Amino acid sequence: MSVLRILHLVGSPENDFYCDLSRLYAEGCLAATADPSRYDFQIAYITPDRLWRFPRSLSQEDIAVAKPIPLFEAIRFLTSQNIDLMLPQMFCILGMTHYRALFDLLKIPYIGNTPDVMAISTNKATTKAIVEALGVKVPRGEVLRKGDVPTIIPPAVVKPASSADSFGVSLVKDTTEYGAALKKAFEYASEVIVEPFIELGREVRGGVIVKDGELVGLPLEEYLLDPDDKPIRTYADKLQQSEDGNLRFAAKDNKKSWIVNPNDPITQKVQQVAKKCHQALGCRHYSLFDFRIDPDGQPWFLEAGLYCSFSPKSVISSMANAAGIPLNELLMTAINETLTTA
Repeated sequence: MSVLRILHLVGSPENDFYCDLSRLYAEGCLAATADPSRYDFQIAYITPDRLWRFPRSLSQEDIAVAKPIPLFEAIRFLTSQNIDLMLPQMFCILGMTHYRALFDLLKIPYIGNTPDVMAISTNKATTKAIVEALGVKVPRGEVLRKGDVPTIIPPAVVKPASSADSFGVSLVKDTTEYGAALKKAFEYASEVIVEPFIELGREVRGGVIVKDGELVGLPLEEYLLDPDDKPIRTYADKLQQSEDGNLRFAAKDNKKSWIVNPNDPITQKVQQVAKKCHQALGCRHYSLFDFRIDPDGQPWFLEAGLYCSFSPKSVISSMANAAGIPLNELLMTAINETLTTA
C-alpha cells in the first residue's frame, strides 16, 4: 500500500480557547497514529488572526518558528502538496463549516461530515427538529432571544442554542432562577433554548461509524450523575484549564464515566435511535449523540457532537476500542470510507 499524505487541519480562526482545544486533540492523534509506512502527516495550523502556518509538529517551539501566511498563499501551498486526504481537527463553528468547505472547493477529500451537516448540528434547536421528524423523542422546548420570557414551568434546562462543551448550561428549579440562567446562556449565543428537564435515569452517548457502507453502532458511554448533587453535566466534567492557561482533559476514570455492558438492554435501544439520528441529519463516516434516559428507560435526544479527532481521548475512539476496534483500524476504516465515496 502506498503512503497516504494526510493533512491535519488544526487551530481556530475564532479564539484562543478553540485553538488550544484543537491542538490538544490533534497532538493526541498525531502521537497515537504515527506510522511512516502508512502515513505522511502534514499539519496546517490556523490562529485567531486567520493566518496559516505549516509547522513540523504542534509543539509551541515548532509553531513559533513556522512562517505565518495569508489564505491565498496557504491555498497555493496546499495545492502543490499532493494531499490525499484532510483530517479536520477544528471545533469552532467556522472551522467546522467554512474551512471544510474550502477543501470541497480545493477538491481535497476529508474525513467526517460536510459543512452543511456540521452547521445544522451546531444549532441544537434545528438538530432536534430534524431528528424529531424521523420519530426520535426530544424534550419539547422553546427558543428565546433577549427580552423573551420562558413559559416552561421548572424544572427546566437553559442552554445556549449554539455552544458546545456545556458552556452556559444551567438547571432551573424555580422561576426565580430564570434571570441568572438566561443571562449566563446569552453570554455564549444570541439564541437560548429552554426545555423541560428529563428526570434522571441515566445519561449516555451513542456513537455510530460507517464500515463498508453499513452503519455500525458502538458501545455506549455512560456518565456519573446524581439526582440531587449532580443532575446535569457541566463544562468542568469535560475540560480543565491549568494554572499556565493550557487546556487539558478532565480526569476520566470508571467512576465518572464508563462503557456500558453491551448486554445492557439500553444499548440496543440507543444504538437504533443513534442510527436514526445519523440518517436524519445526513451524516457520513461517523456520528455521536447525547441521550438522556428517563426512569422508564426511554431515550431522549439531547444534542449531536459530529466530530472525532481520532485521538485516544476522543469519545468515538474510546467506544471503538471497547468494541475491539483499535485506533489505527478505526482511522483506516474512516479513510477507506472517505476515499471510496470521494
